[in-house]
Amino acid sequence: MIAAHEDQAAGLRRLFRRAPPAVVALYAAGRNPPRTAVQAVYRIAGSAERVLVLDEADGEDALAGALDLPAGSDLLSVLGGRIAPGDLLQPVPGLIGRVPVAAAARALPMLDDERRLQLIEALRSLYRRAGIVLVHASCDGADDPSPFVHAAPRRLVVAEANRSGATQAYRLIKQLAGAGAGSVHVAVSQADGRAEASAFFASLDDLVRRHVGMPLVWLGEIERDDLAAGLTAEPASLPREAEFAFLRRLDALSRSGVPAGQGGAR
Repeated sequence: MIAAHEDQAAGLRRLFRRAPPAVVALYAAGRNPPRTAVQAVYRIAGSAERVLVLDEADGEDALAGALDLPAGSDLLSVLGGRIAPGDLLQPVPGLIGRVPVAAAARALPMLDDERRLQLIEALRSLYRRAGIVLVHASCDGADDPSPFVHAAPRRLVVAEANRSGATQAYRLIKQLAGAGAGSVHVAVSQADGRAEASAFFASLDDLVRRHVGMPLVWLGEIERDDLAAGLTAEPASLPREAEFAFLRRLDALSRSGVPAGQGGAR
């Protein structure tokens, strides 16, 4: 099915002209996940500057409160021409801004061709502005991720360096592995220095290797390291074509009609 849409990939290459944005599914684990996620977003934006947040978390898990924003209109509002894509963007100092996509993420697999393509085109108009696109997702339901998360080539888990962060991060990573994730980047927050952060990651990595069997990629501390550089690195196993393919994969997953958790993202 993806091969049938190679013309869309070529269109994206023409659209971006320069290197396309990196697309990362972002999860936060700990006592206050929205606050931790916002800290990570700002740290990534500090290097990449042009960061767009697609926020698919609902209620208290959404980033609106932590960013001092109203709930905002969902991306789904573009259907029927009710609102223009640019009007959905909530500007945030230091970022491109936030777009709520929770309703769109739930509805996308059920839309007919015309409305699905309208939604994809709205995303395209927002996506072209960014250097990095962060799809913020809630830890709840990580075992049944949305098409947005499936289409993202990378997954980043930011874990607070405490018992709550470790427990939630392990459970989350186990769910992501069950949903088909090939690897996960991990960053640590609120550690008391490099030694504590390194020890926290080493313990989590050992636990995941023994019980889950999925590799973790150390990204660093959100307070001290350049997260954007690690996220935009180009290992041979993840060529930049994966970035061009984000909207193409999103379209293909939506067309498939398969429940999100059975799509097997890599």
